Amino acid sequence: MDINNYIEHTLLKPSATERQIIDLCNGAKKNGLFAVCVNSCYVPLAKQLLSESEVKIVSVIGFPLGAMATEVKVFEAKNAIREGAEEIDMVINIGFLKSQNYVAVFKDLSDVKRAIGNTPLKVILEISELSKNEIVKACEICVDAKVDFIKTSTGFSKSGATLTAVKIIKKIVKDRAKIKASGGITDVITAKKYIEAGADRIGTSSGVAMMTSKVL
Repeated sequence: MDINNYIEHTLLKPSATERQIIDLCNGAKKNGLFAVCVNSCYVPLAKQLLSESEVKIVSVIGFPLGAMATEVKVFEAKNAIREGAEEIDMVINIGFLKSQNYVAVFKDLSDVKRAIGNTPLKVILEISELSKNEIVKACEICVDAKVDFIKTSTGFSKSGATLTAVKIIKKIVKDRAKIKASGGITDVITAKKYIEAGADRIGTSSGVAMMTSKVL
């Protein structure tokens, strides 16, 4: 298994500096990682650094709370793509989901997906905030909205990915959407367990460290 093909090397801290983004992108290029995942303000810099590489650029929108108006998410997504993002990671509206306002959740997702067309859309569930039944319902709405990926976590809540959640998501979506496991995955052995459980991508700030560790 070429683990590097699954890794989205991530830096989303609000304190992230330009120097750190440069190091992130250079590390991803050197180690042949699949993508970098950055806040939208750093998409132009990432595009400049990665223009002659195969490393993709992922940008987050509605991050990390997901509680922005849909129109704001649409604008942010379209702007990130215009500046060079090739995939979009969007936080679901957790409050709407918990309110059982499923129509509003669906509209939020489908409006963004419609706006960005063929650009892959990953929807972040923030599983640490949800019950099993809420995870199941969120997955069903994501499938109905024709999103491309379901992502476990922002990394900014109480905890990150769990193998149990990935297995639940996989059982619901089957092959109708892919899965990105993110949050708390810091070594190759753990990453492989998530891939075996059904994850198609791994979001981690430890991408380079994984590649340079002795245990591969």
